[in-house]
Amino acid sequence: MLAHEESAVIDHYLYILGVAMGNVAFGVLMLPYLRSTAATSGLRVWMGARMAFGATQLLAWMRPETGSPVLAMLESAGWIAGLTLEAAAYAAFFGYPQLRRYLIPVAALGLLLACAASLHGLPHRELIVYVSLAMGIGAFTTGAILMHPRLSEATALQRLIGVSDMGSGAAMAVWSMIFLAGLPVPGWGEAMAYLAGYLLLIVNGFGFILMSKQRDDARMEHLATTDGLTGLLNRRAFFDRAEAARLLALRQHQPITLLMLDIDHFKQLNDRFGHATGDEALVKFATSCSDALREHDILGRLGGEEFALALPGTDLAGALHAAERLREAVLAIRLLTCGNSYTMTVSIGVVLIDPQEDLAAALARADHALYEAKRNGRNRVEAGLPGRRRA
Repeated sequence: MLAHEESAVIDHYLYILGVAMGNVAFGVLMLPYLRSTAATSGLRVWMGARMAFGATQLLAWMRPETGSPVLAMLESAGWIAGLTLEAAAYAAFFGYPQLRRYLIPVAALGLLLACAASLHGLPHRELIVYVSLAMGIGAFTTGAILMHPRLSEATALQRLIGVSDMGSGAAMAVWSMIFLAGLPVPGWGEAMAYLAGYLLLIVNGFGFILMSKQRDDARMEHLATTDGLTGLLNRRAFFDRAEAARLLALRQHQPITLLMLDIDHFKQLNDRFGHATGDEALVKFATSCSDALREHDILGRLGGEEFALALPGTDLAGALHAAERLREAVLAIRLLTCGNSYTMTVSIGVVLIDPQEDLAAALARADHALYEAKRNGRNRVEAGLPGRRRA
């Protein structure tokens, strides 16, 4: 019987050592990544949490050999510090700054309780149970946040981590409450609690890194495809998406129209009122047009005051009607930086893309129609000539 208990203890401390090395390894492996990139919000704090957990678990592994009350108190404080840092990392990552107001007093109270428990001789096993209960509740709460309907843009990865956290947290919390209630804990129950803790290490460790990588990739893609001033698609991204929409319309035998838009007398606006007014004009123009369009319409800034718009599923008559709606929306724009004293107008060229016509040819026809709108007095919409069919 004694040999069996000793074997269980040895397995328990080997488990603690393995998890400790895993947490430290996660933290160390993140150092090169943090030095080579602009880290996602919360990632540095998360790395601190991994290191705190790893150091605490190493103390938990060494403490029985030394019997030092100081190590016991440091271990207790380390658990609370790690939990607090991990909560702060998730709060920063998901944008919950208001949680900081609660984290500091809750962490302070937890540190006082943990240190007091160690000084009053709380058995190490019971301390581990209380810590497991806190970690289980925290993991379950984190999982519930990741699964919350408010996170409508949550990725499949976030949902997967949420399910894992809720399941692992529930297993750890139930095991802890059974132990604290004085009920007999079957061997498989304790094994499940250990497995849940290890799963939290793996899933949360890799999961947080992958979520940060996803966010970094999304940010880089946004920078590569978005005009920095107006927030619209830039030239390259517009051509890519408009071409994809053209090919889809061709396969589905649906019409697609193309518009070229140019703000009238934009150079004079800049010269008269300054570049701040010019920037305001571009931003308000982009906003007004976006508000008047459908979600699947494709609007991009080609450069300067020149914009392009693709309208999938819209024939020439519908596109002319949409262009008039945009022209009237631009007329209603007022520029604050010039005292609302300037009326902005736009000229628009509209063409129906021929099924056998490529995007560049259609864009040239729309540009020619735009030139006609300028030549005929500006602040107007002109339809382009039909495209030439290929032989």
